[in-house]
Amino acid sequence: MFDFRSDTVTMPDAAMRQAMADAQVGDDVYREDETVTALEKRVAGLLGKEAGLFVSSGTQSNLIAMLCHASRGEEVISGDHYHTLHYEAGGVAALGGVIPCPLTVTEQGSLHPEDIIAAIKPDDPHFPISRLLCLENTHNGLVQSVEQLTSLCQIAAGHGLSAHLDGARLMNAVMATNQNADAFAAPFDTISLCLSKGLGAPVGSVLVGREAFIEKARRYRKMLGGGMRQAGVLAAAGLYALEHNIERLSDDHQRAKTLAQNLSEIDGVQIEMQKVQTNMVYMAFDESVPDRVKTDLPQMLRAQEVTISPAKQAFRLVVHKDISDEAVGRLSDGVKQALH
Repeated sequence: MFDFRSDTVTMPDAAMRQAMADAQVGDDVYREDETVTALEKRVAGLLGKEAGLFVSSGTQSNLIAMLCHASRGEEVISGDHYHTLHYEAGGVAALGGVIPCPLTVTEQGSLHPEDIIAAIKPDDPHFPISRLLCLENTHNGLVQSVEQLTSLCQIAAGHGLSAHLDGARLMNAVMATNQNADAFAAPFDTISLCLSKGLGAPVGSVLVGREAFIEKARRYRKMLGGGMRQAGVLAAAGLYALEHNIERLSDDHQRAKTLAQNLSEIDGVQIEMQKVQTNMVYMAFDESVPDRVKTDLPQMLRAQEVTISPAKQAFRLVVHKDISDEAVGRLSDGVKQALH
C-alpha cells in the first residue's frame, strides 16, 4: 500500500533499525543517555543555536516553546492555519493559559507585516501582553524565504517580542533553496525541528535555543510528562536521519513535481503548479467532476493499493521516502481511471 496521507507514515529502514539497536543508552532524565545528548548537540549546531532538547513530538516541542516564551494571560501571535494554533488541540491556551492571536495566512503561506504590527498590543491593562510571534516553514509545502522570515522577526524584535519557528519541515525548505539551515534559523530565538516527517525517523523533535532557555524547557518537558529514560534508541534514529535523509528530500520534491505534472494533464483536475515547491501536491477538481467522485475517490484508490486522505478544499498528496516512482504512477493512473 502506497500511503500519500502524510510524510509522518514513513517506516524506519533496515539501516536505521540497526542504528537504533546499536545505540548507547542511559537515563536521559539524569542526562546520562549519550545518544540523546549527541542528537541535541547535533541539531543545535545545525541550526546555529547553543543547546537542544529532544522531545517526543513536534506538538510537544511547540507547546514547550510557547509556554517558556509566554506566561498565563500573555499572548502568542501566529497564523490562523499554522499548526501551532490550528492542529495542536489548543494546548497553549488549555494547558498554559496563553492567549492565541490568529492572523490570516497569505496565499504564499506567510503573514502580512502590517497585520503583525496591528496585532501587537499597546501597554494597556485592557489587553494581554504580546510576547511571542510564532511562524512556520514550510507551510502546506510552501517555502518561506529567509528574507521574509527575517523581516517578520525584525518586526517582532522591534516591539519586544520573541520569535519561534515551527520548523517541522524546515529541511524541505533547506533543500528546495540550497541555503543552510542556520540561515533560516538565525532570526528566531527558538526553533522546533521534526525528525519524524520527511527525515524518516519514527519518533521525535528537537527544540533549540539559548542554553538558559533550553534549561527552562527541560523543566516544562518534565512537567508535561515528556521526560524519557533510555531514549537513545529513538535518538539514534534521529541521528541516522540527519546523516542520511536530508539530501534525499530532493528526490521527494522531484517526485512531487512529476506527480503534479501527471495529474495536471488529466481532464477535470486542477493543480497550481507554482505551489508545488517541496513535497506536497494539492489536487482539486473542476465543476465537471461529480461530487460523488470526490467523495468516493479515497476508497476507489484503495483498490489500486493507494491511500490518500479525504479532501477538504482539495486533496493533499504528500510525497516521502517510502513513495517510489511506481507509487506516483499508480496514483496518477488511479485518478485518471476514477474520472474517466
